[in-house]
Amino acid sequence: MATRAQPGPFRRAGSAGAEALATGGAASAGGPGRPGPLQDETLGVASVPSQWRGVQGIRRETKSCQTASIATAEASVQTRKHADAEVQTEVPAPVSVRTVAQHDSPRLAAFLRRVEAMVIRELNKNWQSHAFDGFEVNWTDQQPTVTCLHTLGYPPAQGQGLHVTSVSWNTTGSVVACAYGRLDDGDWSTLKSFVCAWNLDRRGLNPQQPSAAVEVPSAVMCLAFHPTQPSHVAGGLYSGEVLVWDVSHPEDPLLWRTGLTDDTHTDPVYQVVWLPEPRHSHRFQVLSVATDGKVLLWQGGGAGQLQLTEGFALVVQQLPRNTKLKKPPRGETEVGATAVAFSGFDPSLFVLGTEGGFPLKCSLAAEEAALTRMPSSVPLRAPARFTFSPHGGPIYSVSCSPFHRNLFLSAGTDGHIHLYSMLQAQPLASLQLSHKYLFAVRWSPVRPLVFAAASGEGDVQLFDLQKSSQKPTVSIKQTQDDSPVYCLEFNRQQTQLLAAGDAKGTVKVWQLSTEFTEQGPRETEDLEQLAAEVAT
Repeated sequence: MATRAQPGPFRRAGSAGAEALATGGAASAGGPGRPGPLQDETLGVASVPSQWRGVQGIRRETKSCQTASIATAEASVQTRKHADAEVQTEVPAPVSVRTVAQHDSPRLAAFLRRVEAMVIRELNKNWQSHAFDGFEVNWTDQQPTVTCLHTLGYPPAQGQGLHVTSVSWNTTGSVVACAYGRLDDGDWSTLKSFVCAWNLDRRGLNPQQPSAAVEVPSAVMCLAFHPTQPSHVAGGLYSGEVLVWDVSHPEDPLLWRTGLTDDTHTDPVYQVVWLPEPRHSHRFQVLSVATDGKVLLWQGGGAGQLQLTEGFALVVQQLPRNTKLKKPPRGETEVGATAVAFSGFDPSLFVLGTEGGFPLKCSLAAEEAALTRMPSSVPLRAPARFTFSPHGGPIYSVSCSPFHRNLFLSAGTDGHIHLYSMLQAQPLASLQLSHKYLFAVRWSPVRPLVFAAASGEGDVQLFDLQKSSQKPTVSIKQTQDDSPVYCLEFNRQQTQLLAAGDAKGTVKVWQLSTEFTEQGPRETEDLEQLAAEVAT
């Protein structure tokens, strides 16, 4: 219910009006023409509809949102199965122990007295036996075969058709060097050649890229590493020169050279060897042999020159009388030297192989002057002391035994290897290994009865005289087309390695089986017996 005031005349309300309002209109109730006091009046209900609600109802939208679906998974874990087992041994049978009283003591004592002398005799024999002298138990795995570890080559040299004429290991046994030249017919004095070296211990070894490659103006015929300087190597050239290089400085490797003087060889140098100086064992000289008949000792000097310190000459007239040689034509008296090997027991004793096929025992201590007119800045002496029975052709290689002072080997163009004693002219043994040339022979540095040979049929042959004195124990095929193998060398530090070079310009490093690297019982005694039996 709502109430409203009745309408009346409207006038400004002054102070009187204000008072009337304050008193509720009682002050003017008796005035003429004025309305009475305010009264309540009941009127009808008025409703006003809301426009805002209508508008909101029209625009109303229903929206909802949902979070990303939650991935759920169920997993279960099962423990391993367990089983219990029991083991029961058989019921042990009671062991009946005989009491001492049950043994037949008199019979046992009689038996022991009867066999006592026999047992003592056998024990004494075993105690005095030498069957196992020198035998050592080897707990390492046995290497059953001979395998090729590396095949090395230098493409620029192989592209020119050059041969590997010599190989050498340095003093650490980790670097192998080879000389490139030619050993067949022809004039190779002006042929550009190379000396190459590979460090086999270097990580990422490239067999076709040597660690050092030295270009040489003439074919290199031989090579030898310095005994104590790992990077110094000496070489002999087809032109007759002797040079020394430092392969650790490939940009400027040449240390010394002989130059082309009156002292220089006039024929190809076939072998070079480092020798300690007599008064200074820590200093070394280079000895060279050539087919001009001269054996020369060189020492490094100033200005990069090798100076001649001593010299020897081989002439037919001064060879020992036991040599049966044809009388040489007038003017041709020199004896060409093709190989040299020094004794490990006498530093002045060496063996020379010659073009005539006979080995010569020589001495550095020789004082007799050589009967020759060959020019030289130092007096040349005659070194030959003894002549051995010859091969059927020139000798290409000689090797002195590192285990016996009197034994040496020689190999020649007749395909034979001769085993000689220094004490007699005739060979102790003669082995035909090839129908072609034999170019190299070397004693093993660790096995007294083992040696290796390089053949003109492409083989490297390993001999063990303890197993057979007539045929090789192992024959390794180095070249598939039967090209000659010209050189080989054992590694004295890593004794299981053998390097061999061939006519294809390749150096192969072979790993020897343990049967060629481990000395057997009584092997040194067998070698001594071999030398003693034949020398008598």
